[in-house]
Amino acid sequence: MTSTEGIKIVLHPVSDLAKAKDVYATLLGTQPSADSEYYVGFDAEGQHIGLVPGSKEQGPVAYWKVPDLDAKLAELTGAGAAVKEAAHEVGPGRRVATVTDPDGNVLGIMEDS
Repeated sequence: MTSTEGIKIVLHPVSDLAKAKDVYATLLGTQPSADSEYYVGFDAEGQHIGLVPGSKEQGPVAYWKVPDLDAKLAELTGAGAAVKEAAHEVGPGRRVATVTDPDGNVLGIMEDS
């Protein structure tokens, strides 16, 4: 079984990016490190908090950092998780995937190369 490096990213679905940006900037005490019309991200205390407008998710998704995304994805599906979003690249050197646990909770996994 492979290990994780803990939760490193939490993505929050938002309906109004501008309003959400103000709330999260106030909560985290910092301005965004990434700020565009399709994504706003904050780096705070070793975590990345992202705001995603138009997301189909009903709540935040925590992304667990793993050294081998494909191995962890195979382990999770072998343990009963279902793939929600297949592994794919989201930026240079970063791959992500999501699965659902038996109760439908969404779990994110990510790998940086």
